[in-house]
Amino acid sequence: MSARRTVHTALAMAILTGLVGCATARNYDDPAGPIVVGPPVAPPHAGGGDVRLVTFNIKFAEHVDRAAALLSRPGPLLGADVLAVQEMDGPGTELLARALGLNFVYIPATVHPSSDRDFGVAILSPWPIDDARKILLPHLHRTRKMRRTAAVATVHAPSGPVRVYAVHFETPFGASGRVRRDQARTIAVDASDRAGPVVVAGDFNGTAGAKELQKAGFTWLTRDVHNTVGLFDFDHILVRGLCASAVPPAATAPDRTNASDHVPVWAVVKTCG
Repeated sequence: MSARRTVHTALAMAILTGLVGCATARNYDDPAGPIVVGPPVAPPHAGGGDVRLVTFNIKFAEHVDRAAALLSRPGPLLGADVLAVQEMDGPGTELLARALGLNFVYIPATVHPSSDRDFGVAILSPWPIDDARKILLPHLHRTRKMRRTAAVATVHAPSGPVRVYAVHFETPFGASGRVRRDQARTIAVDASDRAGPVVVAGDFNGTAGAKELQKAGFTWLTRDVHNTVGLFDFDHILVRGLCASAVPPAATAPDRTNASDHVPVWAVVKTCG
């Protein structure tokens, strides 16, 4: 291929990518739903006092089979009590839950213009999940007009009930850090009436939202966890009413399956005191 043709091809691809990127999303703006709750599964026969937390952005649910294999392998991801996943559609969430034998709550935010499929977050656990709700997060993507939502539910772990928020804040391309701070404050306000343990986990698309939740009294377990997607520190876990069970309090797990452009992040916590 000649140099001139290579340049023309690159320009055409850039224009096409720009057009796709500027397509307008179709948002699910009803706060009542959709909310998809999976059929209940039998919980494990035993459970300890620790609560294992994992968050994983599975990139448009393209390789759920690889993600399930990674999450099933011996190591720090195995046996998660709470699994928060992002960039999921309904079929992908159901497939992941069946492969791992987990309960799930899935909440799509929008039909993503890049994939033309539902795009949202989910909470999965081997323990019963109830009180599922959808939280509309403030602000839209600056060009796609895409809405972000969070999933919140109560996971009944052996150590006691835990309120869990699965989040996916707006990208740096779609909005400023101020927007991600506003989205984090929305979560903090919703969680402010909760006396028991709270977990916020997901793709924060930076550290602004995590810093905001830290100001609101959450412990930022992943503050020193780096390079969760390339050179960026996007994926985080914060808790309130729970304390880290290990040193360091959180870490990434290597992904040799290439399930996503993100790597999964994990932490183990316990009731404080």
